Amino acid sequence: MKKKLAMVLVGTMLMTSLLAGCGSKGEGTNNGGNDGELSGEITFWHSFTQGPRLESIQATADKFMEEHPDVKINIETFSWADFYTKWTTGLASGNVPDMSTALPGHVVEMMDAGAIVPLDDLIDDIGRDKFSEKALSEGEQDEACYSIPLYSHAQVMWYRKDLLSAAGLEVPVTWEEFAKAAKALTKDGVYGCSFPCGSGDMMATRFLNYYVSSAGESLLTEDLQANITSDAAIDGINFWVDIYKNCSPKDSVNYVTLDQANLYYQGKTAFDFNSGFQISGVATNSPNLVDQIDCAPLPKIHEDDPDYGAETSNIPMVVWQNSEHPEICKAFMKELYEPETYTEFLMATPVGMLPSITGISDTEEYQANETVQKYAHAEEVITKTMDLGTAIGFEHGPSVQAGLLTSQSVIENMFQRILVNGEDVEKAAQEAEDELNELFSTIQ
Repeated sequence: MKKKLAMVLVGTMLMTSLLAGCGSKGEGTNNGGNDGELSGEITFWHSFTQGPRLESIQATADKFMEEHPDVKINIETFSWADFYTKWTTGLASGNVPDMSTALPGHVVEMMDAGAIVPLDDLIDDIGRDKFSEKALSEGEQDEACYSIPLYSHAQVMWYRKDLLSAAGLEVPVTWEEFAKAAKALTKDGVYGCSFPCGSGDMMATRFLNYYVSSAGESLLTEDLQANITSDAAIDGINFWVDIYKNCSPKDSVNYVTLDQANLYYQGKTAFDFNSGFQISGVATNSPNLVDQIDCAPLPKIHEDDPDYGAETSNIPMVVWQNSEHPEICKAFMKELYEPETYTEFLMATPVGMLPSITGISDTEEYQANETVQKYAHAEEVITKTMDLGTAIGFEHGPSVQAGLLTSQSVIENMFQRILVNGEDVEKAAQEAEDELNELFSTIQ
């Protein structure tokens, strides 16, 4: 959405909040631990579009419906970008599901809209101490938790061991080393690193956030204003412009998440930044390269700088205020965390989806997975990074500003103006900062 649509969303949030204040169909219902037999029909929207994850969720739903014959669960899948459009435009009409997955930035906007209900009863039923306080806090408002994390991961630097070895290069530790290596490896049909900045996604925001985080800053200031024109941000913009010009496919100016990932999956990039999902992508697309990939912490500005986490994702689930059967939603969610079911779900994308609750990763069933064993080093790097980071913009706590930062494509459009139109970096950065702050002003 652009500026106009963001303002419409704010108006929708106010309308929905007023409606919620008058009472909702879900008020007064019990959680998944009620004594009566469950009965009713719910719709579950999720963004697990890949086969194994989709199949795992469907299998759990089928099992749940078999155990509760009076329950029907309808599952619909949407890409993350489509999901955001779907729920924001569906708020006013009530065309939203009973339960869904989300991104942390979405949850903050949903809470402000009064669109979802607290899940503290479910969290306590599962065991609050099993969850990370940081993960739960991402969906917390007025001491109530409105989301529950299903799985976690973090962004790290992925590289090709064979290409580095053939060029006599070490794994980069600093951004300067990374740039030199990426440029040196841009040859023979391989790009050093693709820089994606397609509109409708958040990839350029993500990449700029890596650099700004390495300087100890955030893309939001403490008073929740945009930070696009600081020295660190300008250095970061110039860094990625240089990478684009020297070792990225020119089409990447329009790349979104899957376009970017596919290059690494297919062995066409030497470096990429992502989570453990890279493993399954390479295994599916280029099985001959499964022994040649690994990951390392994100590059630093100086070698002796501390490790940092630029982006940790705790992918949550929510129950919508309009649901007539929140008790079914919560009971089904609880089923997803049953140890056997949960482990099977995580193993749909091993190392890509890491557990959001304790007591899983050290079990025999989890450790027996061949991918978990093979990529133990990668899992260690990602797990350590997870503990250091937050969702983008959440460095100062959850905020609607953080959600708008990643959902409005302002930074992506800024990079496109620089790369396609030749706009001056500092001028484009100031325009992007002003545009974001104008958006932020509509919700203050």
